[in-house]
Amino acid sequence: MKAPHPPPPAHPARLILILSLGPTIGLGIGRFAYALVLPDMRDALGWSYSAAGFMNTINAAGYLAGALMASRLAKRFGLSAAVRWGTLACVLALALCALTGNFVVLSLARLLAGLGAAAGFVAGGALAAQIAQSHPARANFLLSLYYAGPGLGILSSGLIAPFVLRAFGPGSWWIVWWAMTLLSAVMIVPLLLAPLDAHAALPDARPADFAIAPALIYLIGYFLFGAGYIAYMTFMIAYVRDAGGGATAQSAFWSLIGLSAFATPWLWRGVLALDRGGISTAIILSVNAAGAALPLFGHSAFLLASSAVVFGVAFFAVVGSTTAFVRYNYPPSAWPAGIAAMTIAFGIGQMLGPIAIGAITDAFGSLSYALNVSAAMLLLGAVATAFQGRLRLP
Repeated sequence: MKAPHPPPPAHPARLILILSLGPTIGLGIGRFAYALVLPDMRDALGWSYSAAGFMNTINAAGYLAGALMASRLAKRFGLSAAVRWGTLACVLALALCALTGNFVVLSLARLLAGLGAAAGFVAGGALAAQIAQSHPARANFLLSLYYAGPGLGILSSGLIAPFVLRAFGPGSWWIVWWAMTLLSAVMIVPLLLAPLDAHAALPDARPADFAIAPALIYLIGYFLFGAGYIAYMTFMIAYVRDAGGGATAQSAFWSLIGLSAFATPWLWRGVLALDRGGISTAIILSVNAAGAALPLFGHSAFLLASSAVVFGVAFFAVVGSTTAFVRYNYPPSAWPAGIAAMTIAFGIGQMLGPIAIGAITDAFGSLSYALNVSAAMLLLGAVATAFQGRLRLP
């Protein structure tokens, strides 16, 4: 006799919003807040752009390792435990960043942040997909709520970090990290208390493998997205500052990216329903590439604000579209492995992207080259995913 399935959650949107606090901390703050303190850290610690890029490369390496382990961890300890412990690791990593300027220790902290973020993100994505599946008519919308979560982290860090740096002056980057640690410690409380375990069972007693070959070109496109977006998210605050933007301009730019993410569930649900191949992802990625390219046409406030909005509304939707792709094309038992495979492709791209872009910037002496390469990779990713058809798996 089969064990009964857990009942659908009474408030799926609320539960998924609580789940989204994992990537809010792990990605929105743990990864992306680094861009806000990077200029001050580079100046205070004497880093080159390559060294600055390496900090995001090591974070991405941790993310890749976490993605490789995530499915196994979820099978052994459960989805809810992976979400909670992964997010706790991110909070610890933020505290470590505040304690020292030592390059090796900071690198280890960024590595830990990546490990925790990936474990929590993959497990949380699989759990969100299970909850969404219990409400098929609203599934895409519910999934989008999860992937819009990091926007809250970007928005809140954008409203805090630039003004902390302005208030305490040059060399105060470590105070920002303490502020981010405190913010994350507050945000993690609902995640620790929510009744996730009632919906945390894997959908099959024997989790299935993810068939990679049929989705290879899609994975290549997602790899290009990982390599392309990270250059923008790593160096754009430095670009705004170099263009003469002070704390207010930096805060406004970063906050616009975060705010734009909140439009994702409503703006893209029709596009996500267009096709079960790669067309939806290709459309969203094209918009993402356009947003990344806008600063190349000038430094005006209008262009920079437009770039932040266009990039932001598409960025998180790309990530959400990959989970929708897995959910449409693979059985529920393969979802954790499928989301992990997507995250691995993404992780390899974002591991290689920052240090390569940093080296290009050091060689040519201008961040404009980094943005050119970023936009080009995003556009290539859109082209690749456009060729992915709907799968016909047995």
